[in-house]
Amino acid sequence: MNIHEYQAKKLLSKYGVAIPDGKIAYTAAEAETVAKEIGGSMWVVKSQIHAEEREKGFFKEEKAGKGGGIRIVKSVEEVRKNAEKMIGATLVTAWTKESGMEVKRVYIENYCDVKRELYLNMFVDSSTSRVTILASAETSIKTIKEAIDSSVGCLPENAEKIALALGLKGKQISSAVTFITAMYKAFIDLDASAIRINPLVVLQNDEIVALDVKMSFDSNALYRHKNIQKLRDRDEENPLEIEADRYSLSYISLDGNIGCIVNGAGLAMATMDIVKLYGGEPANFLDVGRGATKDRVTVAFKLVLSDPKVEGILVNIFGGIMRCDLIADGIVSAAHEISLNIPLVVRLDGVNVELGKKILAESGLHIITAENMSDAAEKIVKAVKEAV
Repeated sequence: MNIHEYQAKKLLSKYGVAIPDGKIAYTAAEAETVAKEIGGSMWVVKSQIHAEEREKGFFKEEKAGKGGGIRIVKSVEEVRKNAEKMIGATLVTAWTKESGMEVKRVYIENYCDVKRELYLNMFVDSSTSRVTILASAETSIKTIKEAIDSSVGCLPENAEKIALALGLKGKQISSAVTFITAMYKAFIDLDASAIRINPLVVLQNDEIVALDVKMSFDSNALYRHKNIQKLRDRDEENPLEIEADRYSLSYISLDGNIGCIVNGAGLAMATMDIVKLYGGEPANFLDVGRGATKDRVTVAFKLVLSDPKVEGILVNIFGGIMRCDLIADGIVSAAHEISLNIPLVVRLDGVNVELGKKILAESGLHIITAENMSDAAEKIVKAVKEAV
């Protein structure tokens, strides 16, 4: 689960991570009031959407005026005017779809007098099963990587090593140590999956401050954090992914044209890889889980077909807990209910697989069966090309 910049900064500040003074505003009038409250002579008006490179983006509406989704202004009046232009407008960045995303709130923040920009990323490295810190300087292609031993946590020595590698000196080092150790504690306590600070800046007074923050959380641990669950902004998420969540399906939309319906996350990843190996492009990651029942399979089909890019479907199911005959019944029922008119390839394996194949063969539907994953991938890629 992702959250907005302003939400991430509020969470991190509670752990002692340094951030500029700022506050959220939902209207131009609120933005003006916030600017007066936090004081100063320069402010930054920041569009709040779940996308990268907001400062390089553009608004689709003329009323938004020139400038990206992050603007530096020099008066309270300019804060109000820019907030008025940005709120309700559609921001397009390199990380959004062409349709862009509507800005529903802006974050008003004090302008920082920056001496130097850095980059800091904290994430779980699957290859080592450790929280790992990546850091780099703006002017350097060299990346510093530090894996943290979970049995002792992020020690001052770890943080100091990173600070020195970044070329920090004097007061900057102690500020960086405080910053990084606080960030690590927040990461662990909140079950984060990633915290990316870009840029991390050195101010003229040598303090280290997070100028922009992106933060995401391990969805499997959210039950432990009711306060973080409340931060979820469904308006920023893919509607299909929201619908999938209602039925406890794991669905992620991709850019390809071959829909994948699979049970098990590992099998789903392998299925996408083998589709690409045979020259196809997966349109989604969809894991129906262990309970691949008739209703869940039907919902899965509807989700996949809601994507207009999908030109064929590959079903790859291993019937372990669920029997293949019951899964086949679900596939046939779903195909009938949604009047499927694009190529469908099904690979079944596991308990009662022969009975499952018989149900598919006698369904009266044009279902292409496959013996194994390679066979299935090759057949769906070929069928889609022929259909097109």
